[in-house]
Amino acid sequence: MSEMQEKTSPGQDPSDSGPTGQDAPNGEQPPVKPVIPAAAAKRANASVIGMIVALLVSIAAFLPIVLMNPLPKSDGFRPDIDVPAVARNASDVAGFTPAAPDTAKTFRPNYARWESGSGSGVPTWEVGYITPKDSFIGLVQTRQSNPTWLLQQTKSAPVTGTRDAGGQAWELRDAGKGEKSMILDYRGTTVVLTGTAQLDEFAVLADAVVKSLDSNPAVTVSPSASPAP
Repeated sequence: MSEMQEKTSPGQDPSDSGPTGQDAPNGEQPPVKPVIPAAAAKRANASVIGMIVALLVSIAAFLPIVLMNPLPKSDGFRPDIDVPAVARNASDVAGFTPAAPDTAKTFRPNYARWESGSGSGVPTWEVGYITPKDSFIGLVQTRQSNPTWLLQQTKSAPVTGTRDAGGQAWELRDAGKGEKSMILDYRGTTVVLTGTAQLDEFAVLADAVVKSLDSNPAVTVSPSASPAP
């Protein structure tokens, strides 16, 4: 009976054993490839397609808005500043007719305003200009100029000479660091031009300033309006 049990008892079949040395070198198991059920694959594909459809619907919804609002031109926004009109409005409070130089639209104003001088103590008429070469020159005019105020306007730049413009000799101050200033005391007010432009553009604007001043009534400075030393 024992012999029969030994013969009939299950043994380990070599064919049922693990991979041989030839099938799996170094005793490693062969990689198992995952199998995705057909239903799961179908759901995954449906999700991707749904996302693509939603994206296309969003683009179609926003495209008309983008087309109706085109991007600005490369030269940027240019404010429409009517310098003569602002100057006329400021003349009553200024006590003089502010300069409104006519540059035939070659110099583009980007602001024009009257400043009461609450900080500096010197009320001023101010206009900013973009030059034809895309530099900047700021015009400041007052009838209450003083040495301290001038140093502030010119950033303490030293006097380096004079420049003729509009038949007048303008004082030139230049620190040699980019900005420079031209100053003119004329017809009862002081005009300061300051910026990074080249002197030839300064001269064009200065000439237009003188012509504007010549067309305005001269300012009579009363003793009470004289600047403090």
